[in-house]
Amino acid sequence: MRRHLAAYLWPALCGILIAVVLLYAFPSLLGRDRTASNTPAGTTSVKSATSERAPPGVIDAPSLNRQAGPVSYSQAVNRAAPAVVNVYSSRVVDTGQHPLMSDPFFRQFYGKNVPQRQRMLSSLGSGVVVSEEGYILTNNHVINDADEIQVALRDGREAIAQVIGTDPDSDLAVLKIDLDDLPVIKLSDSEKIAIGDVTLAIGNPFGVGQTVTMGIISATGRDHLGLSRYEDFIQTDAAINPGNSGGALVDTNGSLIGINTAIFSRSGGSQGIGFAIPANLARSILNDIVTQGRVIRGWLGIDAQQMTPDLASSFGLKTLSGVIVANVVSGGPGDEAGLRPGDILLAIDGKPILDPRETQVDIAEIPPGTELPLTIVRGGEKRQVTLKVGERPPPTQGNDDATRRAQATRGSEAPETPGTDGGSGAR
Repeated sequence: MRRHLAAYLWPALCGILIAVVLLYAFPSLLGRDRTASNTPAGTTSVKSATSERAPPGVIDAPSLNRQAGPVSYSQAVNRAAPAVVNVYSSRVVDTGQHPLMSDPFFRQFYGKNVPQRQRMLSSLGSGVVVSEEGYILTNNHVINDADEIQVALRDGREAIAQVIGTDPDSDLAVLKIDLDDLPVIKLSDSEKIAIGDVTLAIGNPFGVGQTVTMGIISATGRDHLGLSRYEDFIQTDAAINPGNSGGALVDTNGSLIGINTAIFSRSGGSQGIGFAIPANLARSILNDIVTQGRVIRGWLGIDAQQMTPDLASSFGLKTLSGVIVANVVSGGPGDEAGLRPGDILLAIDGKPILDPRETQVDIAEIPPGTELPLTIVRGGEKRQVTLKVGERPPPTQGNDDATRRAQATRGSEAPETPGTDGGSGAR
């Protein structure tokens, strides 16, 4: 019996081994895919159609080139710095009577001719030579009320400067000196600057001598700072200190992009927030002062008040757009056009009004004599009025003095608000 079983045992074992090999090599003989048997439990195999999708279209960033920026700005400084000058202004002020003059014994010897004490006040600032004819741009507060203005160039030459004109509304002034072979700075198009551009501030801070500081443009179009009537400042974190007023803010080519004017400081020194008047505005004021003797600005002859929710509700308005005419100057363009206090000015030449200060700047750029359509609301009814733009009269001396006192107060007694960076005490 064993002999008969042994005769069939070896063929059976060989058949089983062959079957196992075939099933392992060809799992489809059992009705399933070999890849499916390798899929972990609880997962689903991906259909073959998925493998035909294209990879996501991500954007590859270029390699960072750390050699793109210059390692030195000496060439820009060499182009711009010779045109930046030191401005020294001085004036004589009366300081009152000598204390002994309060004694009647001494007063009897002088009668009505009581001697007055005087002292010299000096102010330090900077300026920029912008033409070969000797014209210099600086800040109005640097040379205001000065009896004498002296300009010192980097090459050691000095000259007495003549005041060609001033514009307190923008805090700019134009001086002129008579020297040959003057270094002149190039003026850039300040409309093309961008936030993040590298800037260099050149001036004479604290009287230590010409100094260059570096930063970037932090913001553009800064206004509502209370520094001047017309504000469109470039903000920079380049260090600007007392004495830098009127100096140059330049780009990395050494071209002028602004006139350094003010700082925001809690300590009186630079804290990384400085303001400069754009070169385009400075160029326009320079041209007006030299060619016309004054700065020509458009004027409506009205005083406007900001619209508030309470005022809008009282006038039955559903939005805060527009401004309220608070006062109409007698004989001015608004008066001749029939505007009245209490009118609501909604739009000028089709442009809606949202901010009275911004609107004032826009009006200033309109040439006098232009026929300007206005949209107003009077008595709850919308009306169209055509006004002939006039020329803004120069500021009165009283208003100018009040403005200077307010700026001096902001700069010294309230350092948490923006203030002009003055000079060495006299403004």
